[in-house]
Amino acid sequence: MDLGRLSETDIRSKFITPAIVGPEGAGWDLLTQMREEVYFTKGRVVVRGKSVARGKAMKADYLLCYKPNLPIAVVEAKDGDHALGDGMQQALEYAETLDVPFAYSSNGEGFLEHDRTGLSDRPERELALSEFPSPDELWMRYRRWKGLSDEQTEIVTQDYYSDGSQKSPRYYQLNAINRTVGAIASGQDRVLLVMATGTGKTYTAFQIIWRLWKSGAKKRILFLVDRNILADQTKTNDFKPFGAAMTKIKNRTVDKSFEIYLCLYQAVTGQDESKNIYKQFSPDFFDLVVVDECHRGSAADDAAWRQVLEYFSSATQIGLTATPKETKEVSNIEYFGDPVYTYSLRQGIADGFLAPYKVVRIGLDKDLDGWRPEAGQLDKHGHEIEDREYNASDYDRHLILEKRTELVAAKVTEFLKATNRFHKAIVFCENIDHAERMRQALVNANADLAAANSKYVMRITGDNDEGKAQLDNFIDPEATYPVIATTSKLMTTGVDAQTCHLIVLDQTIKSMTEFKQIIGRGTRINEDYGKLYFTIMDFRRATALFADPDFDGDPVQIYEPKEGDPPVPPDETHFDDEPAESGEHASDCPVDTRSDPGSDGDVTFGGGSDGGKPTRYYVNDVEVAVAVERVQYLDADGKLITESLTDYTRRSLLESYATLDEFLGDWNEAERKEAIVATLREKGVFLDELAEQVGRDYDPFDLVCHVAFDRPPLTRRERADNVRKRDVFGKYEGKAREVLEALLEKYADDGLRSVESLEILKVSPFRDFGTPVEILRLFGDREGYEKAIRELESAIYAGAA
Repeated sequence: MDLGRLSETDIRSKFITPAIVGPEGAGWDLLTQMREEVYFTKGRVVVRGKSVARGKAMKADYLLCYKPNLPIAVVEAKDGDHALGDGMQQALEYAETLDVPFAYSSNGEGFLEHDRTGLSDRPERELALSEFPSPDELWMRYRRWKGLSDEQTEIVTQDYYSDGSQKSPRYYQLNAINRTVGAIASGQDRVLLVMATGTGKTYTAFQIIWRLWKSGAKKRILFLVDRNILADQTKTNDFKPFGAAMTKIKNRTVDKSFEIYLCLYQAVTGQDESKNIYKQFSPDFFDLVVVDECHRGSAADDAAWRQVLEYFSSATQIGLTATPKETKEVSNIEYFGDPVYTYSLRQGIADGFLAPYKVVRIGLDKDLDGWRPEAGQLDKHGHEIEDREYNASDYDRHLILEKRTELVAAKVTEFLKATNRFHKAIVFCENIDHAERMRQALVNANADLAAANSKYVMRITGDNDEGKAQLDNFIDPEATYPVIATTSKLMTTGVDAQTCHLIVLDQTIKSMTEFKQIIGRGTRINEDYGKLYFTIMDFRRATALFADPDFDGDPVQIYEPKEGDPPVPPDETHFDDEPAESGEHASDCPVDTRSDPGSDGDVTFGGGSDGGKPTRYYVNDVEVAVAVERVQYLDADGKLITESLTDYTRRSLLESYATLDEFLGDWNEAERKEAIVATLREKGVFLDELAEQVGRDYDPFDLVCHVAFDRPPLTRRERADNVRKRDVFGKYEGKAREVLEALLEKYADDGLRSVESLEILKVSPFRDFGTPVEILRLFGDREGYEKAIRELESAIYAGAA
């Protein structure tokens, strides 16, 4: 058989699949061990102006698993025109991503194997179709690579929990679970797992604990969290299958009859020895301790969590974090060791599992230029304001400019009015006092909706029971209210806000750990509710941390509007100047390094004082105005660019087509021109958005030729008129000619997309010519009709070369 004539699908079904399955099914089980066309990423969400699309998802032709959720090999297939190893580089990329040791490439003649274990003198070898390794052979090689004993193998092969829904962990969750279980089976007793916020750390932890518990490797497990809501969410959601074997430690009461313990670390520790109730357990009671959000202090020598970890030092300990902390005082890696697996924010955005985001940067004049009171000036409570230079580090801590708060609320409201006033938003404030004042300002700015429902704006802080009671409603996609939540620290972690579209930063953030946690409040995607990306509105220059080399997930757009400009990013912006931080508005005021009185626990309201001197000055007669706003884009690869949409499109097109002839060749050879447009869309080139700026009457062909190659464009109407002048339809008669003339008119009105779809035959005026089947018969059959469409397209673009 001439394999060169066979498609990839034919090669797979006739040669590759039978070789993998083996004669009479003696090889890999078709139902439980072999999966075909496995999409393991979602495709990056690409945002350009008002358009949102997904890039191309990664797909393995074959994924071979020794057991369900235990993948060990990938196979990449090519059609008969390719050489045996042409798919190997792609297979290796997939194998690295999926964390499997064996990669294969095939064109139907045989297989090329690549062994990534490092145990073979020759990593690559050719195999005949009949020589494809069996599951047992590859598994034995896998065990030899990992050094697994029979006892360790029992742990590593323990089944995952399944609820019967066929839900499978995402590839990175599988990698994290399998690596962690494998490390513990091999005797590692300190394990660090780094996964970006929104990637399912708790579900991953559940599967790890489930497999270790079910295998008998670990019998009593302690799961430590630092927020009560995290413990409750964990118990009722991801950990629910543990059922009666699980308890939550509360009211400082210990019951030793359970196997799985959920615990808020504050509930078992305290400064008084009597409050350290964890010591009611013997030091060897637990054989596994899992620490959620371990960056929050568990690795600090003086932290309460560290006391618990050291007390249960004989237990295997797993640290989970989105943001490993490495400072002189705190080190997760020093305690837990290097991460066994890392899944970063940048990778999550690239894979399409996490939402990208735009940034609106708003610089206020008093923040950028500072403010100094006049001699003897009094605040609204009659206190004389200390005479010194105040800047952004002082506002809402030592000095309250009430009109600044009102302006922030006004800009947030303006943004919501321009987008959707019921898109959920979180406003991060300096402290509880600031969060309350911001709530009031937002209520006043949205008086109509606040009057319709008092929960439209809510303060959700640690001291307020009414607000905390609404947290579940805020994170519930189906609950309309609350819409806007003002907070300080409470919502920085553990809040699964799937439909949060707007994050407002009016809080000084200098910690990369805290910054990533806050960004993580918006990174979850919920396509059912239209949440594919979100916006960060930054009033405190916190997004300057984007420039930090430790930051790993860049924005799709940064926008800094000028005074009077709307806060919603435009579809196109261009800068020739440097950012404001290096320009005339850069503040030369020194940063106040005194102790911060504005923690989440600070509930001082009004003009309280300490020894006669106010803790804060409240000023209500100082005007505050917007000084600067700006925008930038990210390309489809996640790289920050500072250019217009037109320039970006030109650069992207030239990466795909170096010359006009190259583009024309692809265009003329394509059976469906819309396929080329779809491919460009996957690369982040949105021709519909470009048409809004260049001209709605231009065809995608002319947009590409004009923007990328400086060719003068013709409108669709001009192209249609040129076709009519050449009498292209002369060989067709009667209704067939009328159909083609109607299609040409449709092209002039709506573009090529409608012409290439058979659905067009179901609408007016084509219904006058009969049913779609009857219209196809006017041209002999469907093949004749499609030939006529290709002739029509050739006529439309004739002379373009």
